[in-house]
Amino acid sequence: MAPTKVANLETLSCDAGWRNYHFVKITTDTGIVGWSEFDEGFGAPGLSAAIQRLAPRVIGQNAHDHERIYNELYAITRPAAGGVVALALGAIENALLDAKAKSLGVPCYELLGGKIRDRIRVYWSHCATWRINHPSYYKPAITDLDGVKSLGREVREKGFTACKTNIFIYEGQKNPKGYRPGFGSPNQPDLNIERNTLRNLRMHLEALRDGVGPDVDILLDLNFNAKTEGYLKILREIADLDMFWIEIDSYNPEALGYIRRQSPHPISSCETLLGIREFLPYFREQAMDVAIIDTPWNGVWQSMKIANLAEAYEVNVAPHNFYGHLCTMMNAHFSACVPNLRIMETDIDRLAWDHELFTHVPEYKDGHLVLPDRPGWGTEPHEEGLAAHPPKNNSGLLNYGTNKRPG
Repeated sequence: MAPTKVANLETLSCDAGWRNYHFVKITTDTGIVGWSEFDEGFGAPGLSAAIQRLAPRVIGQNAHDHERIYNELYAITRPAAGGVVALALGAIENALLDAKAKSLGVPCYELLGGKIRDRIRVYWSHCATWRINHPSYYKPAITDLDGVKSLGREVREKGFTACKTNIFIYEGQKNPKGYRPGFGSPNQPDLNIERNTLRNLRMHLEALRDGVGPDVDILLDLNFNAKTEGYLKILREIADLDMFWIEIDSYNPEALGYIRRQSPHPISSCETLLGIREFLPYFREQAMDVAIIDTPWNGVWQSMKIANLAEAYEVNVAPHNFYGHLCTMMNAHFSACVPNLRIMETDIDRLAWDHELFTHVPEYKDGHLVLPDRPGWGTEPHEEGLAAHPPKNNSGLLNYGTNKRPG
């Protein structure tokens, strides 16, 4: 069989409310189109430009040789390995995987060793977070603790078995505001955790527990919003609460290991790391119970290698997934194939026009994502839908805490 060569590589984007969605489209000389979704709004400005700059090195190559192409791109960018460059390589490889699977007429999970599971347990991510932080896009808006309790009941009634939330500061029991100093909102680089923050966090978690009831797992994402002292304060404050995990981001594996050894709750981490070399010291330190892998950033094929390394260290994995529906399906194929899966992140609160942007939307049943058997990732962007929602210039994390807030 003659090789299927990459004839064109381009990037597309569209309006996604407070951010944009971004996509790589690879077209082969046989008419196969491979897609991937990537993110430029979560601390990665210029990613589209990096992908486009690498495109000439991909065009003309065998679309099935994603491992060789990845390694060639890594070699020519080695002096600046990591960061936006690594994200560009992951986005390109993910689109090559889709093209290869479609040319073979199989789902992408067949390229990853075959599926272990047909259904993937998920947790409702950004539960209360989207409705508090972005009330014009995710409704009904949450304006008080009663709204948090109501959403908790909604999670339970819709059959989800787990949900994840964040830190909020209230005025009494009303007008919650997201607390994200690790992301500059508010801009407090000391990252100290004071009594008021502890009181508000506990109040928020108790309201969510009141809503979801005793049988739904609650996860808490602390992001980069504290330093070691502050994380330990939070863990002591909520030591008696029933938590599935506490998610902590840290670029110091020793500090994270120190926290984990004192934590009454399981610790998850590493969603911003890139490649085996960055994960390895965290595994050696036994710094977390669950390693979170961003497969759109790393590339699904490379993420499988990270998951294999985690397995050797007796660590389970979970995908980082707070993007569009294509990313959800990319993460679903990864989750279907790794033996050491803990749970999969997904956003249930969606934009009013999300369904217009993709050929298929994820199917959830009894708190699980049902894995499709369609070729490739099982969904792809509707180019007409993307064109109907052109991207904004002032979107994403860069616009938080400024006078140019998206939307």
